[in-house]
Amino acid sequence: MPVEVAQLEQHRAVLTGHCYRMLGSPVDADDAVQETMVRAWRNAERFDGRSSVKTWLYRIATNVCLDALSDRSRRARPLEDGPRGTPDDVLETRPRPHWLEPVPDARVIPPDATPAERAVMRQSIRLAFVAALQHLPPKQRAALLLTEVLGWSVAEVADGLETSVASINSALQRARATLAARHVSLAADAAAPTLTEAERGLAEQFFAAFERYDIEALARLLTDDAVISMPPYTLWMRGLPHITAWLLGPGAACRGSKLVPLAASGGIAFGQYRAGGAEPWAIILLETAGDRIVSLTSFLDTAALFPVFGLPAKLAT
Repeated sequence: MPVEVAQLEQHRAVLTGHCYRMLGSPVDADDAVQETMVRAWRNAERFDGRSSVKTWLYRIATNVCLDALSDRSRRARPLEDGPRGTPDDVLETRPRPHWLEPVPDARVIPPDATPAERAVMRQSIRLAFVAALQHLPPKQRAALLLTEVLGWSVAEVADGLETSVASINSALQRARATLAARHVSLAADAAAPTLTEAERGLAEQFFAAFERYDIEALARLLTDDAVISMPPYTLWMRGLPHITAWLLGPGAACRGSKLVPLAASGGIAFGQYRAGGAEPWAIILLETAGDRIVSLTSFLDTAALFPVFGLPAKLAT
């Protein structure tokens, strides 16, 4: 049963989402999906129709990701990299493959997804969830995503990963225990398919306060124990005194920045340009709890990430 190119391409978004959850990087996910398409096209004559084209592609993509993960260690979330820093610390950097990176929602959530599907997809690309996945061995990670996100049966996962049902059940038990210990779950029944009213309100307030560079207004949006981090720098800080001192000290060069609202990693995000829009500076990702911000991460690798988000080199004035 020959497979047409169009049949492969219509699944690119969901495959990119799957590869992103596995690998923690939109750049690496794009590479993995491209390799998936190449392998699928080369083996199109072997597709026997016993499963759907989408299921067949997921199997290929999972194996592509497992191959990639065999060659590198897990990506780190900034706040897990410690130790806790201060505004006076010397900044040290680590290379791009060390860090988790944000992903545009539109790249991984197809426009025809149902509200329920969209809710699960949004929750499963949240930075906290993807970070927790990085603590799982690759096959546990694959088994968990195939069952919890894609809804495969244990038997289907065992077939796709070429192992036994007992092995998958054991992997799932260990994976769920690891995520529970990190206080992370999909909680799909409580996840919204779009930003909540509280999140939209926070986004609007943050946008206005940051562009005014009103540090007092920004501080009112943060929890007392909020964290701030700036990959590729290893520095991260916890608590309002450190955060406000940083924003008024080394971070004061951000005064006069312009923000571009983004839909990224299932939450609130912005593209940041300094110097009134002339200098691309960061992808800002906010993590929230209720009506407050608990984490502010500025991803500074604009050369890699701005093209992913379709952001220009500078804003028109």
